[in-house]
Order: sequence, then C-alpha cells, then structure tokens
Amino acid sequence: MLQKKNIILDAALALLLFIIILFMMMLSSCKHEPDILPTSEILNGNGNGTGGIPLQSTCDPDSVYFQTQVLPLLVSNCAKSGCHSLADHKEGIILNNYSNVMLTGDIVPGRARNSDIYKVLIETDPDKRMPPSTPLNSQQIDLVYKWIEQGANNNTCTNSCDTNNVTFSGSIFPIIQGSCLGCHSGTSPGGQILLTDYQQIAIIAQNGKLSESVNHIAGYQPMPKGGNKLPDCQIDQIRIWIENGTLNN
Repeated sequence: MLQKKNIILDAALALLLFIIILFMMMLSSCKHEPDILPTSEILNGNGNGTGGIPLQSTCDPDSVYFQTQVLPLLVSNCAKSGCHSLADHKEGIILNNYSNVMLTGDIVPGRARNSDIYKVLIETDPDKRMPPSTPLNSQQIDLVYKWIEQGANNNTCTNSCDTNNVTFSGSIFPIIQGSCLGCHSGTSPGGQILLTDYQQIAIIAQNGKLSESVNHIAGYQPMPKGGNKLPDCQIDQIRIWIENGTLNN
C-alpha cells in the first residue's frame, strides 16, 4: 500500500513539474522583446560616423538635427587642433563625428543637465568652461541642450536651407558661426584669419578664399577644417551672396 502511495505521489509531482515547465514555455513564447539595434549599427556607419541613419527630407522647425546643426558647432569649436580632434583627443574626448561624440562625450539622451558635454558649455568657471577661448553663444548652447533633450539622435534633414532670399545676417553669418567661428576667432585664429564680423568675412569672400575653401578646391585649405564639407545648399548660399556683391544685409 505504501509503495502504491509513493508511486501516485511521484506521478503527481511529475505532472506538476510538467505543468510548470509548460507554463514557463508559454510565458517565454508570449514575451515581446523590443527591437534594439546593435551598437555597431548605431555608431558605425560611413566614414562620417552617421551610423546609416536615413535622411529626413522634411525638416521639423521644432527639432534639432545633429548632422546639420550640432556637429558643425562641435567640429568648429571643439574638434580642432590641440583639443578634441581625432589626432589630439584631449582627455580622451573626440568630437569629430556622431560615433565619437556618443562614445566619449558622456551624453545622457533626454537629460542634458546630466550630460558633461552640455555642463561644460554653461560652466561659469572660465578654467572649466568649454570652449575655453570663445564660448558658444546662448543660441548655440540652446541647440545642444535641445538636441540632447530630444534624445541625442543622429538625425539630419535637407529642406532647412533657403536659396531664394540669401542675406548676410540671415544666411551667411549663421553658417560662419556654426562652422567656422570656432577656429577663426580669439587671439590665435586659424591661418591668422578672423571671421567675427561682416568686414572680416567680406574680405575673404571678395578675394575668393571663402568660396574656394568651402568648395574644397585644390591649393586651398578645405573648410571647415577637419569636418565634413558644407551641405550643397549652404555652399550655394555663399556663392549667391558673393555674386550679389557680398552685401551687409
């Protein structure tokens, strides 16, 4: 009798174990894991570190785009010789493309005030503030802040450039501010060329150096130095402004 009871108990335990295993298998099959891109796909794309992110053809005025707005700022003001370029990588930080910005910039997507790359821009101590020589202006800092708050995405778009109404103040100077001023300002400007105001910019526009440099013509220093060539539309804006007489408008 005792042996029979043991057999029944063993069978019951085996059945219970089978039910538990079956239940766990059902849970596993129903569980939905989110699709997560491998780090290599996010960070390693073409030579510019764009990670193969598709181009957005329609620009949202409420969005900040890394490739067209944030990266030029970083390359011009931070990823230059002696600082955070690929060659110098001061303190191990490289800010020449999206991959390196995300890997070394200590960025917390969605939390700008917890991101070192933003905190050094608003630092009040001049010894800790970056860039050290010529700080970014409030509009440029706001761009970086908004980009991080929006997720620090590797995004870009094409229709934010207007070639129908090209002016110095509305078209040309913003390009210079974003892509050139970091190197061509302060007490030791690149190539001893200052681009801080209309007069200085008009001089190199009228002697041909601005157009030849942004078009990467052989024999001229390609600009922006160490960065991607300016978008075609911005190059067209510069050409149109020069053809119209480099007006201070």
